[in-house]
Amino acid sequence: MQIKIIPFQLKHANAFKKLNLNWLDRYFYVEEKDKELLEKCKESIIDIGGYIFLAEADNKIVGCFSLIPFGSNIFELGKMAVDPNFQGYKIGQQLLTFAIDFARQQNWKAIVLYSSTKLDTALHVYRKYGFKEVELEKEVPYARSDIKMELNLVNT
Repeated sequence: MQIKIIPFQLKHANAFKKLNLNWLDRYFYVEEKDKELLEKCKESIIDIGGYIFLAEADNKIVGCFSLIPFGSNIFELGKMAVDPNFQGYKIGQQLLTFAIDFARQQNWKAIVLYSSTKLDTALHVYRKYGFKEVELEKEVPYARSDIKMELNLVNT
């Protein structure tokens, strides 16, 4: 299956939202922070210096992720989702590889992410790509987040 990773355009807002809501409904529930990022993705991600990328197959959006400014030259990887009908094709890994390569091209220091220890497969993939568990803050963006990981991009 040929996957093309493309940058966000406003016409993709609904697909980005739908992919993420599907994932949230399947594994967790929609939280206030999710609503903020998904209802107004341009304002809450793009306009503050973040990025959204989408995976396209046969002119259909089948996956996505965002990179949101987190700190000085550090971005948070989030809102990664793949259409359930397209799972098993390693689209998530293609998106993750793209995100890491993009971050390196931008000379960022690190990528951080929040996840859940319930998501064994996702955590395995993150570790495979070099993400290490780091201390979780007391105030986390999502109730479902019980693990924080970081990929150091300096000297790698």
